[in-house]
Amino acid sequence: QVQLVESGGGSVQAGGSLRLSCKASGRTFSRCAMGWFRQTAAKEREFVAAISTNGGTTEYSDAVKGRFITSRDNYNYMVYLQMDSLQPEDTGVYCCAARQTNWSSQDIFTTASPYENWGQGTQVTVSS
Repeated sequence: QVQLVESGGGSVQAGGSLRLSCKASGRTFSRCAMGWFRQTAAKEREFVAAISTNGGTTEYSDAVKGRFITSRDNYNYMVYLQMDSLQPEDTGVYCCAARQTNWSSQDIFTTASPYENWGQGTQVTVSS
């Protein structure tokens, strides 16, 4: 089991940036594929980004590709989501999620169902 706590949300104007952090606890974190999802007014839960166990593979939704970057620091049990050029449609609650895989696996998951552990989320509000 991995426990996840997000931070870094807030309110910004369109065009601004935020960096979300996800702090994990649990000895199996480095074997976990991680994902970011958001819940917006338009969609119940939307895939944002995913990253493999060692960060070697990443994937992004078309909506954020080129603007968001996810990374991880396994030594410090952290996952990050750098969000640039934010737009009002990016407003929502952002959650990180974990799915245990194998050591050095490059698997990533772009749907919610494979993920086993979820954080509570952090609110991001972008005003025009």
